[in-house]
This record gives sequence, C-alpha cells and structure tokens, in this order.
Amino acid sequence: MPDPTLEFVHCTDAHGGHRMAYWHWGNPASRHVVLCVHGLTRQGRDFDTLAQALCDKAGGDIRVVCPDVAGRGQSDWLKDPQGYQIPFYAADMLALLAHLQPTTLDWVGTSMGGLIGLVVAGQPELPAFAKVRRLVLNDVGPVIEWQALQRIGEYLGKVPVFDTEQQAADALWAIASSFGPHTPEQWLALTRPQVKPLDDDSGRLTLRYDPALAEPFKAVTAESAAQGEAMLWQAYDQITAQTLLVRGADSDLLSVATAQAMTQRGPKAQLVEFAGVGHAPTFVAHDQVDAVMSFLLG
Repeated sequence: MPDPTLEFVHCTDAHGGHRMAYWHWGNPASRHVVLCVHGLTRQGRDFDTLAQALCDKAGGDIRVVCPDVAGRGQSDWLKDPQGYQIPFYAADMLALLAHLQPTTLDWVGTSMGGLIGLVVAGQPELPAFAKVRRLVLNDVGPVIEWQALQRIGEYLGKVPVFDTEQQAADALWAIASSFGPHTPEQWLALTRPQVKPLDDDSGRLTLRYDPALAEPFKAVTAESAAQGEAMLWQAYDQITAQTLLVRGADSDLLSVATAQAMTQRGPKAQLVEFAGVGHAPTFVAHDQVDAVMSFLLG
C-alpha cells in the first residue's frame, strides 16, 4: 500500500493560528473530495485501508483527504485547550475545504469526526465548496450515551510511555477492543501512526495527542450534554446530504433508539449495523469498507 502525501493548512484561532496536517490520497487534480475525519484521540492514518480502496475503485478520479484534527497526529497542539471543542474543529475543516475547493464533497466521520461532519452539514447557506453531498456518520449521533462519555474520560489525557510498538498496540487494544475483531497485523498498523518517540533519546514511545484534550471534555456535565443534544438534533434535522449511519451492534455510545430516530427524521439516514463490533467500526474489515464504498461511489 503506497503512503499518502502529508500536507498542511493554516487555521486561525485567537492565539496566532495553528497548522493542521492532512493526509492526501488519490488524484490531487480531482474536484471530488472525500473528507475522512477521525475519532477523539486518533489521527488521519486510521483511514488508510478505506482511502486506498476508494482510490482503487474510483479509478483516479477522486481525492481522499484525512486530516489530523488539532492536537493530534502531525498537527499543532493548541495554546488554549478550550479550543479542543467541536465548533472550533468545524471551523478548521471549513478552512481546509476552502483550501481544497471541491466541487463534490463527501464526508466520512468516525465518532468525533462524525459530530464535526454533522455540525458542518447541518449549517445552512455554506459556500459551495463546503456543501456535503453524501455523509457517513460512523457510530455517532446527536445523543451520546452518558456512560460512554464516562468510559472515555477514564483514559483520556493519560498519555503513557511504551518501550516498543507492540507494547503500545497491546495497551491501546486494552481500551479499544470494542473496535471489533482485528488481526495482530491490522491492529499494529492502526497503532503505528498513533505513537511517536519521546524527546529524551531513550527510544521509548508515547501517544501522538495533546493530553490537554481532556480539559474541555472533563468539564462536560450531564446537564451540558443534554443542552448539546438539542443543538445537535437541530443541526441534524437541517442536513440535506444523503446520509449513511454506521453502527457497531454492541456500541455503548450510539444507542439503538437514537439510531432508529436518525432513520426517521432529518436526512432519514440509511442504517447499517455490524455484529460483533462496539464503538466504533474501523473500516478495515472488508464488509465495512464495501458498505462505505457502495454508498459513496455507487
């Protein structure tokens, strides 16, 4: 599998701005962009398998762009941790789209990346380059189950140190086994871009994300989460993009009730569930990749 190209875009903020990295697959001249946005502590290389499959299927007439959201991967860490919130991420994505200038835009968002997509696609009167044609929401919706937030809060912001990539893979699997069955090789491939060497020349590794991500996350209360749900439903109901909702059948974050409601209101999402998977499908398994490809390119 060839490696993608790493590029950067400047994004504004109240502290002089920051660089957001993005991984570019496919034909740089294509005006059809599939934007793939990752989950809370992940990074854009999570989509390598899907991106390669989309490029192969589209026969060169597609760009797949996989950003590292601020504070993750190769992107800058923010000076103010309060910038690690969905509205600011959405603004960064609009800056990226203004740079890319697609004429056809599709969005694949896993968990947090799906929330960002929901917010962007639910905004009326966006510029033409930001109009989402087809939207894939991967195991996320306007209602996020409180127990899942509590589970995530138990590990968020704790950035451990590892002696080897395999040790890192084993530790990450302990908190991500809900992603569903993976071979050891698949999981190591998903882990490798998640880690980086420490700055102390010890050869040891740590994770590629800012532990300060935890600050705004841990400030969320049940009451503020409920207020956020109302705003997210409002945005969801304004989405005009054709929408595919992917759900892990064992998900603790996206409930059956919320998923069903999403098929009945707003864009009336098409729902596909994957057995034996919780939060969230990784788009490495063939059936998951095929479901997304047939929706986006069918």
